[in-house]
Amino acid sequence: MTAPLPVRPPGEPAREEAPQEKAGPRPPSRLLAPLRQTGQLFALALAVVRAVFRRPFQVREFIEQFWFVASVTILPAALVSIPFGAVIALQVGSLTQQLGAQSFTGGASVLAVIQQASPLIVALLIAGAAGSAICADLGSRKIREELDAMEVMGVSPVQRLVVPRVLATMSVAVLLNGLVSVVGTLGGYFFNVIMQGGTPGAYLASFSALAQLPDLYVGELKALIFGFIAGIVAAYRGLNPRGGPKGVGDAVNQSVVITFMLLFAVNMILTAIYLQIVPPKGG
Repeated sequence: MTAPLPVRPPGEPAREEAPQEKAGPRPPSRLLAPLRQTGQLFALALAVVRAVFRRPFQVREFIEQFWFVASVTILPAALVSIPFGAVIALQVGSLTQQLGAQSFTGGASVLAVIQQASPLIVALLIAGAAGSAICADLGSRKIREELDAMEVMGVSPVQRLVVPRVLATMSVAVLLNGLVSVVGTLGGYFFNVIMQGGTPGAYLASFSALAQLPDLYVGELKALIFGFIAGIVAAYRGLNPRGGPKGVGDAVNQSVVITFMLLFAVNMILTAIYLQIVPPKGG
């Protein structure tokens, strides 16, 4: 026999049953997702720094990635640095003519190229050309479960794939920074002397009067840090794609955008620190 159903007395309001909570973990808030991804990005950067000093070092992979990054960035960097240096020289030359300080055109334009323009040009080209290729390569390996197979076999994907790529982007960034600085300076010199009627002696004299060796050091340091950021962001987005092949394409776009934002923020911080630590020449 079945148990009788409870009968509600007349006049008593019906009681609403409380909804039962579903078992299982509560989904994470969307507000915490950027913080979590930022923490994972820093964790990957720390893992890469630690894996650099572990053995065995992937020399062949590093050489292949170095050659690939250099091959896709050397020509665009040289071509971009010429008009960039010319624009800076023309703008600074026009401004100094208005102020009556034409003798400082060379020093101001060359310092702008070495300290600011050259590292940013190199970093943007590496992030756009090499970083996108690195992200696509690692993302395709991830969706094909190659990285999971490497972990099952006891091979670290970070040490085997990420470290050589990050070191390659850093090395190429430092070398390209020197190339862009030279080409941009020559372009600014040509346009200032030919188009604005400047004298070669005044251009070189103002450069030697205002520039100092730490200016070159900070440019190389910026290029090194920017190359590290570009490589880490590209590797992080490549290791964490979402949604199959479409997710790999989205990860490539995100890696380029995130790298650009980080580069400008870090450049502002490094410039502010440099100007506070290193006094101007003659100051």
